[in-house]
Amino acid sequence: MIQIKRVYSDPDKHDGLRILVDRVWPRGFSKERAKVGEWRKELAPSTALRKWFGHEPAKWAEFRRRYRKELTESGGIEALKELAQRSRHETITLVYGATDEQHNQAVALKEFIDQLA
Repeated sequence: MIQIKRVYSDPDKHDGLRILVDRVWPRGFSKERAKVGEWRKELAPSTALRKWFGHEPAKWAEFRRRYRKELTESGGIEALKELAQRSRHETITLVYGATDEQHNQAVALKEFIDQLA
């Protein structure tokens, strides 16, 4: 199972493996408190794409298209296939720092992984 959660939310025993999918570490949050098992910077959108998007809901569809293209060109889709495979046997929680819980890279990544599963 793949789930998503803000890194600032309290870790839970049901989170399973917590994977941070941000390119930069969340401000003011210690690694101990985050309880992140893996930090997969390579799965985060590029800085240019992240800045262009700015978590504007009107850009959501185009952001997802550009993000998938970035992942495809960088080989990130193979990493997502591996996560899809792992999620069949363990719970994986993609954690992110954004305040917008509906329009962020973790939501897009879960969608991409679900399509690969």
